Amino acid sequence: MKKILLTTILIAGFALAASAQPRALGLRLGWGAELSYQHNVSGADFVEANLGLYTFNAINLASTYNFMIAQPNWTDRGEWGFYGGPGAALGVGFMEENKGYVHLAVAGQLGLEYTFWFPLQLSFDLRPQIGFQFGSKALYYGIGPALSVRYRF
Repeated sequence: MKKILLTTILIAGFALAASAQPRALGLRLGWGAELSYQHNVSGADFVEANLGLYTFNAINLASTYNFMIAQPNWTDRGEWGFYGGPGAALGVGFMEENKGYVHLAVAGQLGLEYTFWFPLQLSFDLRPQIGFQFGSKALYYGIGPALSVRYRF
């Protein structure tokens, strides 16, 4: 009974700690269209996960751990932030000959964001990916600028 009670308390504590961190959900549009989710981890650093079309011919799941490099005080209201960090990507896609492939890549991200005084966040970033396509046995790379619009909660 003590183990069950301790486990319940630990799960509730982790859930409470996770819900206390700021999050954002929205769209990332650029070299594809992706659903974007951000979750603050420690201080201003955050994890970003994106799921959607990458180069419009592959379904891609990319995740990066972004370090807040600088937060300049350019305005009286809202917050600016420069961020960047490493990550990874996994996806499936199709080539012109209707052959499918799976890709695995390392990714990075560098961006600038502005969070308004109301729950809206805009950001512009570059996310290069370099990896291997297992169906075509080829290396691939891509770098896509993107504009993101997110609801911050």
